[in-house]
Amino acid sequence: MNTGHYGRHLLAEWMLDPSVAYLNHGTVGATPRRVMAEYRRIQDAIERQPAQFQLRELADVEGRGDPSRPHMRVAAEGVARHLGCRADDLVFVDNATTGVNAVLRSFPFGAGDEILVTSLGYGAVTSTARYVAREHGCTVATVDLPPHDATPDDYVDLVAAAVGPRTRIVLVDHITSQTALVLPLARIAAACRAKGALVLVDAAHSPGAIDVDIESYGVDWYTANLHKWGFAPRSCGILWARPEHHASLHPTVISWGLGNGIAAEFDLLGTRDPAPFLAAPFALDLVEEWGGPLLRRHNHDLAMEGARMVEAEFGRALRTPEELFGPMVNVGVPHRFGTTKDEAVALQRRLLAVHGIEVPVFGDTEGLRLRISAQIYNDRSDMERLVAALRKEAR
Repeated sequence: MNTGHYGRHLLAEWMLDPSVAYLNHGTVGATPRRVMAEYRRIQDAIERQPAQFQLRELADVEGRGDPSRPHMRVAAEGVARHLGCRADDLVFVDNATTGVNAVLRSFPFGAGDEILVTSLGYGAVTSTARYVAREHGCTVATVDLPPHDATPDDYVDLVAAAVGPRTRIVLVDHITSQTALVLPLARIAAACRAKGALVLVDAAHSPGAIDVDIESYGVDWYTANLHKWGFAPRSCGILWARPEHHASLHPTVISWGLGNGIAAEFDLLGTRDPAPFLAAPFALDLVEEWGGPLLRRHNHDLAMEGARMVEAEFGRALRTPEELFGPMVNVGVPHRFGTTKDEAVALQRRLLAVHGIEVPVFGDTEGLRLRISAQIYNDRSDMERLVAALRKEAR
């Protein structure tokens, strides 16, 4: 499939409502029909012999090589080859928030240690840092990062300058959630580690959205969702850890695998549906079948085109360098649309109810901001529809 085959006709590959211009793939993703069929095939296989599948074939909780090819490890191998890492260092989690919880709640913090977060971090993840700090007598420091109109160098310098002598872990996004920035992760990690801090990455939006090569980033832990841009069924995420951190890393639910390695501990957390994890390699393979780099380029270019169209219509300059955006772009509209969270919610609801457009809207003192996502089922007509709707709302 090449980029000439992308567009609204591909909505038939999804279960999305075709009457809606869906510019919000980044929020909870959308799973293609083919992946849903594979997901249900796996569920059916489980139900044919649930005890055999769940208790004897799914995971090796004792770390003895029995079964020799546990389903969860086969799936980990299939995912790892897409993400530039070893399967031995990768486990499945429900989502990136769960992965962050596992790392921070396992780490041996001492009184007076510091966790450094950023002002662009996801709220649930920042709440986790505050909870862990409270439990261990630590502190949470926040480095203010500009939400837009900054350069990659700015983000590296600001994070590096905020790392202090008591900073144990720096918690940083790969792609920020609300502002949609692709941060220069490898450079940030190198600067933090040079000052003695470990680096935990919230990469909720990265797999499928941009090229991912985990081992090249020089980070300590990397947790990501596969159910957003990776096409996997919800909920499905991964957690990767450097080998030196395996012994101290535990899931938030302790079960039969305790003490037998991260695969044994994470692969079986009691009875749950493993089908999203087992379908993940199929989903990531489909991303590549549908173009891989071409898909990612289309999504980036179309999101940028939509943002430029909004910019041209309403005059709010988009000064953030294009290299800091992936398949989502955060763009502002004039002050007359409003500034507050309540006004943002109201506009987002009107865009959907009146104009059939699903797109997130956020409050900002300079004027509301939209986060436009593009996927291969979108094309320029969706962006034109958004601009026309905003034009009507402006009147």
